[in-house]
Amino acid sequence: MPGLAIVGAQWGDEGKGKITDLLAERAEMIVRFQGGNNAGHTIVRGNEEFKLHLIPSGILHAGKHCVIGNGVVIDPAVLIGELDGLRRRNVAIGGLKVSANAHLIMPYHVLLDHAGEARLGKLEIGTTKRGIGPCYADKASRLGIRVQDLLDEKILRTKIMAAMEPKRQLLRPVAKDPKLDLHAMTEEYLTYGHRIESHIADTAHLCWDALDAGKQVLFEGAQGVLLDLDHGTYPFVTSSNPVAGAACVGAGVGPRDIDEVWGITKAYSTRVGAGPFPTELFDEVAEHLGTVGAEVGTTTGRARRCGWLDLVALRYAVRLNGMTGIAITKLDVLSGLDRLRVAVSYRGKEGARFAEFPYHQSVLHHATPEYHELEGWSEPIGEVRNLEDLPAAARSYLDFIADFVRVPLTLIGVGPARDEVIWLSGGAA
Repeated sequence: MPGLAIVGAQWGDEGKGKITDLLAERAEMIVRFQGGNNAGHTIVRGNEEFKLHLIPSGILHAGKHCVIGNGVVIDPAVLIGELDGLRRRNVAIGGLKVSANAHLIMPYHVLLDHAGEARLGKLEIGTTKRGIGPCYADKASRLGIRVQDLLDEKILRTKIMAAMEPKRQLLRPVAKDPKLDLHAMTEEYLTYGHRIESHIADTAHLCWDALDAGKQVLFEGAQGVLLDLDHGTYPFVTSSNPVAGAACVGAGVGPRDIDEVWGITKAYSTRVGAGPFPTELFDEVAEHLGTVGAEVGTTTGRARRCGWLDLVALRYAVRLNGMTGIAITKLDVLSGLDRLRVAVSYRGKEGARFAEFPYHQSVLHHATPEYHELEGWSEPIGEVRNLEDLPAAARSYLDFIADFVRVPLTLIGVGPARDEVIWLSGGAA
Protein backbone atom coordinates (compact mmCIF):
# COMPACT_ATOMS: atom_id res chain seq x y z
CA MET A 1 0.00 0.00 0.00
CA PRO A 2 2.24 2.84 -1.22
CA GLY A 3 -0.17 5.64 -0.22
CA LEU A 4 -1.65 5.68 3.31
CA ALA A 5 -3.57 8.70 4.65
CA ILE A 6 -3.79 9.26 8.40
CA VAL A 7 -6.69 11.48 9.51
CA GLY A 8 -8.28 12.44 12.79
CA ALA A 9 -11.72 10.86 13.12
CA GLN A 10 -13.01 13.25 15.81
CA TRP A 11 -12.35 16.92 16.68
CA GLY A 12 -8.57 16.56 16.58
CA ASP A 13 -6.14 15.64 19.38
CA GLU A 14 -6.68 11.91 18.73
CA GLY A 15 -3.02 10.92 18.85
CA LYS A 16 -2.23 11.09 15.12
CA GLY A 17 1.38 12.07 15.82
CA LYS A 18 2.08 8.88 17.73
CA ILE A 19 0.45 6.67 15.08
CA THR A 20 2.28 8.45 12.26
CA ASP A 21 5.54 8.11 14.18
CA LEU A 22 4.98 4.35 14.46
CA LEU A 23 4.04 3.92 10.81
CA ALA A 24 6.94 6.09 9.69
CA GLU A 25 9.32 3.27 10.56
CA ARG A 26 8.28 1.44 7.39
CA ALA A 27 7.56 4.50 5.22
CA GLU A 28 9.90 6.26 2.85
CA MET A 29 8.14 9.63 2.97
CA ILE A 30 5.82 11.41 5.41
CA VAL A 31 3.75 14.31 4.02
CA ARG A 32 1.80 16.89 6.02
CA PHE A 33 -1.02 18.07 3.73
CA GLN A 34 -3.08 20.80 5.48
CA GLY A 35 -3.43 23.07 8.50
CA GLY A 36 -0.73 25.13 10.14
CA ASN A 37 0.79 25.63 13.56
CA ASN A 38 -2.71 25.46 15.00
CA ALA A 39 -2.00 21.72 15.12
CA GLY A 40 0.13 19.96 17.68
CA HIS A 41 1.53 16.44 17.86
CA THR A 42 3.08 15.11 21.05
CA ILE A 43 5.37 12.11 20.66
CA VAL A 44 6.90 10.24 23.60
CA ARG A 45 10.09 8.32 22.89
CA GLY A 46 11.69 6.77 25.94
CA ASN A 47 12.16 9.57 28.44
CA GLU A 48 11.92 12.29 25.79
CA GLU A 49 8.84 14.19 24.70
CA PHE A 50 8.66 15.99 21.37
CA LYS A 51 6.00 18.57 20.51
CA LEU A 52 5.68 19.28 16.79
CA HIS A 53 3.36 21.77 15.11
CA LEU A 54 4.44 22.00 11.46
CA ILE A 55 7.11 19.40 10.85
CA PRO A 56 5.78 15.88 10.09
CA SER A 57 6.12 13.36 12.90
CA GLY A 58 8.41 11.19 10.77
CA ILE A 59 11.28 13.64 11.27
CA LEU A 60 12.32 11.64 14.34
CA HIS A 61 13.32 8.73 12.07
CA ALA A 62 16.76 9.11 10.54
CA GLY A 63 16.86 8.92 6.77
CA LYS A 64 13.17 9.57 6.19
CA HIS A 65 11.93 12.18 3.75
CA CYS A 66 9.51 14.58 5.43
CA VAL A 67 7.41 16.99 3.40
CA ILE A 68 5.35 20.05 4.29
CA GLY A 69 2.92 20.12 1.39
CA ASN A 70 1.41 22.99 -0.55
CA GLY A 71 -1.84 22.71 1.43
CA VAL A 72 -0.17 23.78 4.67
CA VAL A 73 0.03 27.41 5.79
CA ILE A 74 3.40 28.16 7.35
CA ASP A 75 4.51 30.65 9.96
CA PRO A 76 8.21 30.74 9.06
CA ALA A 77 9.26 31.85 12.53
CA VAL A 78 7.54 28.79 14.02
CA LEU A 79 9.08 26.51 11.40
CA ILE A 80 12.58 27.81 12.06
CA GLY A 81 12.01 27.51 15.80
CA GLU A 82 11.07 23.86 15.39
CA LEU A 83 14.07 23.19 13.17
CA ASP A 84 16.41 24.83 15.68
CA GLY A 85 14.84 22.88 18.55
CA LEU A 86 15.26 19.57 16.75
CA ARG A 87 18.83 20.42 15.81
CA ARG A 88 19.65 21.14 19.46
CA ARG A 89 18.34 17.69 20.33
CA ASN A 90 20.52 16.08 17.66
CA VAL A 91 17.61 15.19 15.36
CA ALA A 92 18.66 15.18 11.69
CA ILE A 93 16.60 17.71 9.70
CA GLY A 94 18.19 17.42 6.27
CA GLY A 95 15.34 15.25 5.03
CA LEU A 96 12.73 18.00 5.48
CA LYS A 97 11.38 19.58 2.30
CA VAL A 98 8.90 22.46 2.15
CA SER A 99 6.62 23.09 -0.80
CA ALA A 100 7.49 26.24 -2.71
CA ASN A 101 3.73 26.67 -3.22
CA ALA A 102 2.76 26.61 0.46
CA HIS A 103 1.36 29.90 1.73
CA LEU A 104 2.91 31.99 4.49
CA ILE A 105 1.31 33.38 7.62
CA MET A 106 2.17 37.06 7.83
CA PRO A 107 2.10 39.38 10.87
CA TYR A 108 -1.12 41.01 9.68
CA HIS A 109 -2.81 37.60 9.57
CA VAL A 110 -2.16 37.08 13.29
CA LEU A 111 -3.38 40.59 14.15
CA LEU A 112 -6.54 40.09 12.08
CA ASP A 113 -7.18 36.73 13.75
CA HIS A 114 -7.03 38.30 17.23
CA ALA A 115 -9.23 41.21 16.17
CA GLY A 116 -11.78 38.92 14.52
CA GLU A 117 -12.25 36.79 17.61
CA ALA A 118 -12.48 39.90 19.80
CA ARG A 119 -15.25 41.33 17.60
CA LEU A 120 -17.28 38.10 17.89
CA GLY A 121 -17.25 38.28 21.69
CA LYS A 122 -19.42 35.50 23.13
CA LEU A 123 -19.90 34.12 19.62
CA GLU A 124 -16.18 33.54 19.07
CA ILE A 125 -15.18 30.40 17.19
CA GLY A 126 -12.36 29.51 19.55
CA THR A 127 -9.51 29.75 17.04
CA THR A 128 -5.91 29.41 18.15
CA LYS A 129 -5.37 33.04 17.01
CA ARG A 130 -2.29 32.11 15.01
CA GLY A 131 -3.40 33.69 11.75
CA ILE A 132 -4.46 30.44 10.10
CA GLY A 133 -7.91 31.54 8.91
CA PRO A 134 -6.85 34.95 7.54
CA CYS A 135 -3.96 33.27 5.70
CA TYR A 136 -6.28 30.77 4.01
CA ALA A 137 -8.65 33.65 3.22
CA ASP A 138 -5.84 35.51 1.44
CA LYS A 139 -4.97 32.32 -0.44
CA ALA A 140 -8.56 32.11 -1.72
CA SER A 141 -8.52 35.83 -2.58
CA ARG A 142 -5.30 35.42 -4.58
CA LEU A 143 -3.52 37.75 -2.19
CA GLY A 144 -1.34 35.13 -0.54
CA ILE A 145 2.41 35.16 -0.05
CA ARG A 146 4.02 31.83 -0.91
CA VAL A 147 7.22 30.18 0.26
CA GLN A 148 8.86 30.73 -3.14
CA ASP A 149 8.29 34.49 -2.76
CA LEU A 150 10.82 34.54 0.07
CA LEU A 151 13.56 34.10 -2.54
CA ASP A 152 12.74 37.22 -4.56
CA GLU A 153 12.81 40.57 -2.74
CA LYS A 154 10.98 42.51 -5.44
CA ILE A 155 8.12 40.04 -5.71
CA LEU A 156 7.88 39.71 -1.94
CA ARG A 157 7.64 43.45 -1.34
CA THR A 158 5.09 43.92 -4.14
CA LYS A 159 2.90 41.08 -2.90
CA ILE A 160 2.96 42.31 0.70
CA MET A 161 1.85 45.77 -0.45
CA ALA A 162 -0.96 44.27 -2.53
CA ALA A 163 -2.11 42.05 0.34
CA MET A 164 -2.16 44.83 2.93
CA GLU A 165 -3.97 47.44 0.84
CA PRO A 166 -7.51 46.01 1.19
CA LYS A 167 -6.91 45.40 4.91
CA ARG A 168 -5.97 48.95 5.90
CA GLN A 169 -9.38 49.73 7.38
CA LEU A 170 -9.38 46.57 9.49
CA LEU A 171 -5.76 47.14 10.54
CA ARG A 172 -6.29 50.81 11.45
CA PRO A 173 -6.38 50.16 15.24
CA VAL A 174 -2.92 48.55 15.02
CA ALA A 175 -1.55 50.59 12.12
CA LYS A 176 1.43 51.74 14.19
CA ASP A 177 2.44 48.24 15.20
CA PRO A 178 6.12 47.93 14.14
CA LYS A 179 5.42 44.42 12.80
CA LEU A 180 3.37 46.02 10.00
CA ASP A 181 6.16 48.22 8.69
CA LEU A 182 6.61 47.22 5.04
CA HIS A 183 10.41 47.48 5.01
CA ALA A 184 10.85 45.64 8.31
CA MET A 185 8.43 42.91 7.27
CA THR A 186 10.14 42.41 3.93
CA GLU A 187 13.58 42.19 5.51
CA GLU A 188 12.36 39.83 8.20
CA TYR A 189 10.80 37.44 5.70
CA LEU A 190 13.79 37.58 3.37
CA THR A 191 15.87 36.46 6.33
CA TYR A 192 13.46 33.58 6.89
CA GLY A 193 13.89 32.69 3.23
CA HIS A 194 17.66 32.45 3.61
CA ARG A 195 17.23 30.21 6.65
CA ILE A 196 14.95 27.67 4.95
CA GLU A 197 16.14 27.95 1.33
CA SER A 198 17.84 24.56 1.41
CA HIS A 199 14.53 22.94 2.39
CA ILE A 200 12.37 24.52 -0.36
CA ALA A 201 11.47 22.11 -3.16
CA ASP A 202 8.92 20.94 -5.72
CA THR A 203 7.39 18.58 -3.18
CA ALA A 204 4.63 17.22 -5.42
CA HIS A 205 7.31 15.85 -7.74
CA LEU A 206 9.07 14.24 -4.77
CA CYS A 207 5.81 12.49 -3.87
CA TRP A 208 5.32 11.28 -7.44
CA ASP A 209 8.82 9.83 -7.56
CA ALA A 210 8.34 7.97 -4.29
CA LEU A 211 4.92 6.61 -5.30
CA ASP A 212 6.09 5.61 -8.77
CA ALA A 213 8.92 3.67 -7.16
CA GLY A 214 6.40 1.77 -5.03
CA LYS A 215 7.64 3.30 -1.80
CA GLN A 216 5.38 3.77 1.22
CA VAL A 217 4.16 7.37 1.54
CA LEU A 218 2.22 8.54 4.61
CA PHE A 219 -0.09 11.50 4.21
CA GLU A 220 -0.48 13.10 7.62
CA GLY A 221 -3.48 15.27 8.40
CA ALA A 222 -3.92 17.77 11.20
CA GLN A 223 -7.02 18.48 13.31
CA GLY A 224 -9.96 16.11 12.71
CA VAL A 225 -12.85 15.34 10.39
CA LEU A 226 -15.43 17.09 12.57
CA LEU A 227 -13.41 20.30 12.24
CA ASP A 228 -13.42 20.14 8.44
CA LEU A 229 -14.31 23.46 6.81
CA ASP A 230 -16.95 21.84 4.57
CA HIS A 231 -18.06 18.77 6.50
CA GLY A 232 -17.45 19.65 10.15
CA THR A 233 -19.54 21.43 12.77
CA TYR A 234 -19.49 24.75 10.89
CA PRO A 235 -18.78 27.51 11.84
CA PHE A 236 -16.89 25.95 14.76
CA VAL A 237 -14.32 24.40 12.46
CA THR A 238 -10.79 24.92 11.23
CA SER A 239 -9.94 26.83 8.05
CA SER A 240 -8.86 23.86 5.94
CA ASN A 241 -9.99 20.35 5.02
CA PRO A 242 -8.64 17.62 7.33
CA VAL A 243 -10.45 14.87 5.40
CA ALA A 244 -8.55 12.23 3.45
CA GLY A 245 -9.59 13.69 0.10
CA ALA A 246 -7.63 16.83 0.92
CA ALA A 247 -4.42 14.80 0.94
CA CYS A 248 -4.59 14.84 -2.86
CA VAL A 249 -4.99 18.61 -3.07
CA GLY A 250 -2.60 19.44 -0.24
CA ALA A 251 0.20 17.17 -1.42
CA GLY A 252 -0.29 17.31 -5.19
CA VAL A 253 -1.13 13.66 -5.82
CA GLY A 254 -4.07 11.94 -7.50
CA PRO A 255 -6.92 10.01 -5.83
CA ARG A 256 -5.56 6.70 -7.07
CA ASP A 257 -2.36 7.36 -5.12
CA ILE A 258 -4.22 6.90 -1.81
CA ASP A 259 -4.54 3.16 -1.24
CA GLU A 260 -5.61 3.14 2.41
CA VAL A 261 -7.12 5.58 4.90
CA TRP A 262 -6.75 5.12 8.64
CA GLY A 263 -8.89 7.13 11.00
CA ILE A 264 -7.53 7.83 14.46
CA THR A 265 -9.98 8.07 17.36
CA LYS A 266 -9.67 8.12 21.10
CA ALA A 267 -11.57 5.52 23.10
CA TYR A 268 -13.66 8.47 24.27
CA SER A 269 -14.29 11.96 22.87
CA THR A 270 -12.67 15.34 23.42
CA ARG A 271 -12.97 18.78 21.90
CA VAL A 272 -11.06 22.04 22.29
CA GLY A 273 -12.79 25.37 21.80
CA ALA A 274 -16.41 26.23 21.16
CA GLY A 275 -18.99 24.26 19.20
CA PRO A 276 -21.47 21.40 19.59
CA PHE A 277 -20.35 18.30 21.46
CA PRO A 278 -23.34 15.97 22.04
CA THR A 279 -21.62 13.50 24.40
CA GLU A 280 -19.84 16.09 26.55
CA LEU A 281 -19.83 15.29 30.27
CA PHE A 282 -19.64 17.56 33.30
CA ASP A 283 -19.37 14.97 36.07
CA GLU A 284 -16.77 12.81 37.76
CA VAL A 285 -16.33 10.77 34.57
CA ALA A 286 -15.30 13.93 32.70
CA GLU A 287 -12.85 14.66 35.51
CA HIS A 288 -11.46 11.12 35.26
CA LEU A 289 -11.01 11.37 31.49
CA GLY A 290 -9.42 14.81 31.67
CA THR A 291 -7.05 13.93 34.52
CA VAL A 292 -6.01 10.39 33.56
CA GLY A 293 -5.91 11.30 29.86
CA ALA A 294 -3.91 14.50 30.51
CA GLU A 295 -6.35 16.34 28.26
CA VAL A 296 -4.59 19.62 27.66
CA GLY A 297 -4.06 20.95 24.13
CA THR A 298 -0.52 20.60 22.75
CA THR A 299 -0.80 23.87 20.83
CA THR A 300 -3.09 25.99 23.00
CA GLY A 301 -2.55 24.68 26.52
CA ARG A 302 -6.34 24.78 26.92
CA ALA A 303 -8.14 22.05 28.84
CA ARG A 304 -10.09 19.79 26.50
CA ARG A 305 -13.78 19.12 26.92
CA CYS A 306 -14.37 15.41 27.56
CA GLY A 307 -17.20 12.98 26.94
CA TRP A 308 -18.22 9.48 25.93
CA LEU A 309 -17.29 8.05 22.54
CA ASP A 310 -19.72 9.23 19.85
CA LEU A 311 -20.24 6.38 17.39
CA VAL A 312 -22.74 8.34 15.31
CA ALA A 313 -20.04 10.92 14.59
CA LEU A 314 -17.40 8.23 14.12
CA ARG A 315 -19.49 6.38 11.53
CA TYR A 316 -19.97 9.71 9.72
CA ALA A 317 -16.19 10.20 9.69
CA VAL A 318 -15.67 6.67 8.37
CA ARG A 319 -17.99 7.20 5.40
CA LEU A 320 -16.75 10.70 4.65
CA ASN A 321 -13.16 9.51 4.37
CA GLY A 322 -13.65 6.02 2.97
CA MET A 323 -11.69 4.68 5.94
CA THR A 324 -10.20 1.23 5.55
CA GLY A 325 -9.07 0.95 9.18
CA ILE A 326 -9.38 2.59 12.58
CA ALA A 327 -6.72 3.03 15.23
CA ILE A 328 -8.04 3.59 18.76
CA THR A 329 -5.85 5.50 21.20
CA LYS A 330 -5.99 5.96 24.98
CA LEU A 331 -7.98 2.81 25.74
CA ASP A 332 -6.06 2.71 29.02
CA VAL A 333 -7.75 5.92 30.18
CA LEU A 334 -11.03 4.01 30.54
CA SER A 335 -9.53 1.58 33.07
CA GLY A 336 -11.19 2.05 36.45
CA LEU A 337 -14.63 3.02 35.15
CA ASP A 338 -17.36 0.55 36.20
CA ARG A 339 -19.69 1.27 33.29
CA LEU A 340 -18.98 2.69 29.85
CA ARG A 341 -21.29 4.39 27.41
CA VAL A 342 -21.15 4.99 23.66
CA ALA A 343 -23.59 7.16 21.72
CA VAL A 344 -25.49 5.16 19.08
CA SER A 345 -28.13 7.74 18.05
CA TYR A 346 -29.40 11.23 18.89
CA ARG A 347 -32.70 12.75 19.92
CA GLY A 348 -33.55 16.15 18.52
CA LYS A 349 -35.16 19.02 20.40
CA GLU A 350 -38.61 17.94 19.20
CA GLY A 351 -38.00 14.28 20.05
CA ALA A 352 -37.09 13.04 16.57
CA ARG A 353 -34.52 10.25 16.50
CA PHE A 354 -31.38 10.61 14.36
CA ALA A 355 -29.41 7.49 13.53
CA GLU A 356 -27.07 9.48 11.27
CA PHE A 357 -25.01 12.59 11.94
CA PRO A 358 -27.38 15.58 11.38
CA TYR A 359 -26.48 17.96 8.58
CA HIS A 360 -28.41 20.86 10.12
CA GLN A 361 -26.52 22.81 12.78
CA SER A 362 -29.66 23.65 14.78
CA VAL A 363 -30.40 19.95 15.19
CA LEU A 364 -26.84 19.11 16.21
CA HIS A 365 -26.61 21.96 18.73
CA HIS A 366 -29.64 20.58 20.58
CA ALA A 367 -29.00 16.88 20.05
CA THR A 368 -29.20 14.57 23.05
CA PRO A 369 -27.26 11.32 22.72
CA GLU A 370 -28.86 7.93 23.18
CA TYR A 371 -26.36 5.55 24.73
CA HIS A 372 -25.53 1.89 24.67
CA GLU A 373 -24.02 0.84 27.98
CA LEU A 374 -21.17 -1.64 28.35
CA GLU A 375 -19.31 -3.14 31.25
CA GLY A 376 -16.11 -1.45 32.32
CA TRP A 377 -12.90 -2.93 33.70
CA SER A 378 -10.56 -2.12 36.56
CA GLU A 379 -7.30 -3.75 35.46
CA PRO A 380 -4.43 -1.57 34.16
CA ILE A 381 -3.65 -2.48 30.55
CA GLY A 382 -0.46 -0.53 29.82
CA GLU A 383 1.64 -3.70 29.66
CA VAL A 384 -0.72 -5.58 27.32
CA ARG A 385 0.60 -6.22 23.79
CA ASN A 386 -1.83 -8.85 22.54
CA LEU A 387 -5.57 -8.43 22.05
CA GLU A 388 -6.40 -11.67 23.83
CA ASP A 389 -4.63 -10.45 26.99
CA LEU A 390 -6.98 -7.50 27.40
CA PRO A 391 -9.79 -7.80 29.96
CA ALA A 392 -12.91 -9.36 28.45
CA ALA A 393 -14.84 -6.12 28.95
CA ALA A 394 -12.19 -4.15 27.01
CA ARG A 395 -12.38 -6.62 24.13
CA SER A 396 -16.17 -6.35 24.10
CA TYR A 397 -15.89 -2.56 24.01
CA LEU A 398 -13.58 -2.72 20.97
CA ASP A 399 -15.77 -5.31 19.23
CA PHE A 400 -18.84 -3.10 19.66
CA ILE A 401 -17.05 -0.13 18.08
CA ALA A 402 -15.80 -2.12 15.08
CA ASP A 403 -19.20 -3.74 14.51
CA PHE A 404 -21.03 -0.41 14.70
CA VAL A 405 -18.84 1.49 12.24
CA ARG A 406 -18.17 -1.59 10.07
CA VAL A 407 -14.46 -0.95 9.71
CA PRO A 408 -11.69 -3.18 11.13
CA LEU A 409 -9.50 -1.97 13.96
CA THR A 410 -5.81 -1.84 13.09
CA LEU A 411 -4.11 -0.66 16.26
CA ILE A 412 -4.99 -0.06 19.91
CA GLY A 413 -3.12 2.43 22.08
CA VAL A 414 -2.81 1.36 25.72
CA GLY A 415 -0.49 4.11 26.97
CA PRO A 416 1.31 7.29 25.87
CA ALA A 417 4.67 5.73 24.96
CA ARG A 418 5.25 4.67 21.37
CA ASP A 419 5.61 0.99 22.30
CA GLU A 420 2.41 0.90 24.36
CA VAL A 421 0.27 -0.38 21.49
CA ILE A 422 -1.45 -3.52 20.32
CA TRP A 423 -1.08 -4.19 16.59
CA LEU A 424 -4.03 -6.03 15.06
CA SER A 425 -4.40 -8.01 11.84
CA GLY A 426 -3.83 -5.79 8.82
CA GLY A 427 -1.90 -3.21 10.79
CA ALA A 428 1.01 -5.23 12.13
CA ALA A 429 4.40 -3.64 11.79
